[in-house]
Amino acid sequence: MDKIVEKIVGLGIPGLILLVAISVSGFSGAAALTTALASLGGPLGMLGGIGLLGLSLYISQAISKYGFERIYFKTIEGLYKKGETKKTILLKIEKYPISKSLKLKLKDLLQKIE
Repeated sequence: MDKIVEKIVGLGIPGLILLVAISVSGFSGAAALTTALASLGGPLGMLGGIGLLGLSLYISQAISKYGFERIYFKTIEGLYKKGETKKTILLKIEKYPISKSLKLKLKDLLQKIE
């Protein structure tokens, strides 16, 4: 079991996501893996679960390479370049289910955009 866990953890964030999904599935063996992937995939089933794990790998690599703050700034900057006003972006930030400190940081980043 330890060798299996080491290999899954070696996959990084997607491995941890899959490990947690397997552990909460209530099954063991192949049934646990199938159930975990299907539940992660939602309406797209196992293929959706595999896609989600691939996407989480891509996102975790981007976060580790650039950091959260840089990704936040580029996202806000992208919204502004697409024609959204600072006011509409601010309203979106207020509606996001995130912490107050993160909202303040995003508002500060919004003020830096010209």
